[in-house]
Amino acid sequence: MIIVPEAAIADLVDRAAAFDAVEATFAAMASGDARNFPVVREALPGPEEALYGFKGGVDASAEALGLKAGGYWPHNLERRGLINHQSTVFLFDPETGRPTAMVGGNLLTALRTAAASSVSIRHLAREDARVIGMVGAGHQAGFQLRAALEQRPFEKVIGWNLHPEMLPNLEKVAAEAGLPFEAVELEGLRAADVIVTITSSFAPTLMAGHVGPGAHVACMGTDTVGKQEVDPELLKLATVFADEVAQSVTLGEAQHAVGAGTIAEGDLTPIGDVIRGVHPGRTSQEEITLFDGTGVGLQDLAVAAAAVRLAQEKGVAVEVEI
Repeated sequence: MIIVPEAAIADLVDRAAAFDAVEATFAAMASGDARNFPVVREALPGPEEALYGFKGGVDASAEALGLKAGGYWPHNLERRGLINHQSTVFLFDPETGRPTAMVGGNLLTALRTAAASSVSIRHLAREDARVIGMVGAGHQAGFQLRAALEQRPFEKVIGWNLHPEMLPNLEKVAAEAGLPFEAVELEGLRAADVIVTITSSFAPTLMAGHVGPGAHVACMGTDTVGKQEVDPELLKLATVFADEVAQSVTLGEAQHAVGAGTIAEGDLTPIGDVIRGVHPGRTSQEEITLFDGTGVGLQDLAVAAAAVRLAQEKGVAVEVEI
């Protein structure tokens, strides 16, 4: 079995590799070549208030089988200096079931989540998008913004966060790209052509009135039953795409809109259909598009497999017998 430790990931998998892996995964899912398994997600007992679970799947086109184990420990950063998201990816031989790799999943999770929203921006945002808005300024927000900025010639970054003292995290990334940054109230996000939400909220923050005509919204924080970042009315106004429809209506933003009868499950389209050319994606400059990115297990397997391949090519893979 090959082990790729967390410390090695940054030198192996870049944004381009993550983008290619996630885009191919979405296409394989839409064509029926890949299938996600039901998510297991449970609250752990005790004062940590942690969520722990498993995401897995199988991709026949990539000969990938495996799972990601991990979750969210909300007090890690303040108490231990560790990031709140902790995970490890395990890969298996689909023909024999033998374990083939164990890969550190923390950075990979951030990279694949950013890649997913980035894929949605490439395929759904207006070509003339110039202003990007961010809702959230935590650990993953920087990854999201860096990946998003590669998809359009953005000229300005605007942002809002519940705790405004964290907004310099976004300003730093904007400065790296040579772009101005402006902190705004939520109403100010109407000026954004693309909006990325990346929070751990359990109540809607981005309302329908905060989004202007023609915007593309990538909702990336809701991945658990009860979580919610946006107003269900926004999904009613938008053309809604999902990484996986079944997961979106179960634990994504669509869980609330479908539950309230605002939209139906049949109103959602897999983004893989756009990638494959089966669905046209955006059809007008005024159309609001929304991507419900719940984070599917196959994304983790794809980027982990890329990490293993690159580790082998660079001679840094650690092999052990188990």
